[in-house]
Amino acid sequence: MAQFSYKARRRSGELVQDVLEAADRNEAVARLQRSGLVPISVDAGRGTAKADRTNGRSSAVTTARATSARGLFGRRRKPKLQELATYTQQLTNLLKAGMPLTGALNSMASLGSKGIPPEVSKLLRQDVMEGKSLSDAMARQPNIFSELHVNMVRAGEQSGALVEVLQRLASHYERFAEVRHKFISALIYPAVVSSVGIVIVFFFMTVMLPKFTAIFTEMKTELPASTKLLIGISHFFALYWWTIPLAALAVGILYNRYKATEAGARALDRLKLRLPVLGNIFQLNLFAQFARTLGTLLHNGVPVLTALKITEQVVPNRVVREAIARTREEVTDGKTIAQPLARSRLFPQLMIDLIRIGEETGDVPGALNNVAQTYENELSVALRVMTNLIEPVMIIAMALGVGFLLFSVLSAMFQITANIAR
Repeated sequence: MAQFSYKARRRSGELVQDVLEAADRNEAVARLQRSGLVPISVDAGRGTAKADRTNGRSSAVTTARATSARGLFGRRRKPKLQELATYTQQLTNLLKAGMPLTGALNSMASLGSKGIPPEVSKLLRQDVMEGKSLSDAMARQPNIFSELHVNMVRAGEQSGALVEVLQRLASHYERFAEVRHKFISALIYPAVVSSVGIVIVFFFMTVMLPKFTAIFTEMKTELPASTKLLIGISHFFALYWWTIPLAALAVGILYNRYKATEAGARALDRLKLRLPVLGNIFQLNLFAQFARTLGTLLHNGVPVLTALKITEQVVPNRVVREAIARTREEVTDGKTIAQPLARSRLFPQLMIDLIRIGEETGDVPGALNNVAQTYENELSVALRVMTNLIEPVMIIAMALGVGFLLFSVLSAMFQITANIAR
């Protein structure tokens, strides 16, 4: 009889490690299965050879993790929200189909997912096979899985509803990705029109206008003020065009340095909330993000203080983060969420009233999800209105710019013609 060291899981998911005697490995596996265990690994021997194999395997995993973290996570960008949504949805579908977690992760490594390297799934599978929970395995890859992701998965594991939580998490990422896509789409049109306008003006000032200037110089005619201004701008472009990118670079460097300071970042975040048109859009986005994140966490059983802390880290605006931090401190003292939010004078009264009603009825997650849906709908309307307003504004601006160019040139030509007629 030979000795076999094994790792297996009970039907409840508990990891078991022990040694048994059997004639061969097949008999050892059969005995484990008859006893109601699911074998993970069955190795012959239990002495130095086993230790060497274990150390070698641990060393290989550690090396793979270090290589992955350095070569993949250190140099590659973080996955986008839509990529995380797709990855989470794929994993959810595999688990829904009845596949065990290790098998699902193995399939994820084979299938691949845009933005998330296969090594991520391989390392998750290895950690789970070694007895770690999925949330703990994800926590070891913070550049891929955020604290929000890890805590929601942990809450799903503790409640026995991992598949449902993963489904909600995928939906959560998809909603945020959709909002971001709408915001970016609203800025594409003005960006394209502005770029085309700048190119046209630059071409006219540097190529076309000098030819007219030569004609004006030969005629020795007193030019209108608008034409003189235009010619002066053209000369500046011709002689000192290089100062424009240098000035833009200097402004960018100073902006980034100012933004890197705590006071500067806070001032800029406060300014975003007070901008005439965009400020309302920024506020709607932040309020929807706050309500959606906090509501999702609470709905999945995450404790309120932990949920507020995670939400504080997710929200990108420092002014709003400070208000959430103060709320978390006051909730620690036994107060409700609505009271400190109201004292911050930052969150709208509608949100506070809905949260208060949710606290009275015992359904704060539902109230927060209603708040999120309300502000997401308002954000969609605001983005659509902004886009509809930008189009005529950009057209008018382009018309005024081109009109000024034509007026300056044609007025000079008319004056030259009038002098010749005399």
